[in-house]
Amino acid sequence: MQHYGVPTRLLDWTESPLIALYFVVNDASPASKRKDGALWILYPLLLNRYSTREKSYIPSFDDDWLANYSVPEYNKMKDNGILPIGAIATRNSPRIQAQLGVFTISHLKKTPIEDIDNRGHCIKLVVPRAAKASIRQELRALRIGRFQLFPELASIGRAITEGRS
Repeated sequence: MQHYGVPTRLLDWTESPLIALYFVVNDASPASKRKDGALWILYPLLLNRYSTREKSYIPSFDDDWLANYSVPEYNKMKDNGILPIGAIATRNSPRIQAQLGVFTISHLKKTPIEDIDNRGHCIKLVVPRAAKASIRQELRALRIGRFQLFPELASIGRAITEGRS
């Protein structure tokens, strides 16, 4: 929803390092083109251990365990210290399926994921801006492109006009 300008507590991730790399090197914002990129690796089981203080597992959006993250609980506006948690959504859209989408959900506490505990649950890899063009070419050779990750009509039109997928 953030892509459409809608505020959300969800942050989307992918289970594929190649798909994540695609997003790092294809950010079209002018500021991004002048800067190094960052590819974040998240270990959701470790993150969830901090969030649940119990055994580590990755709940689905239908799981009762996520009741604390529900809209009614969030609307109570009580900061009960709940940290972000990794969760699996139903892959009910072609885009989520294509991108192997998974999510983290935040509550009121706006602690950045990378600042939780000792940061053992995430790693930041720097992608030098000078390497972005060659990485884009390599991803195209691997058939990791806009049409594969955004399988809708707009992507087909763009692929045709740009002469690639």
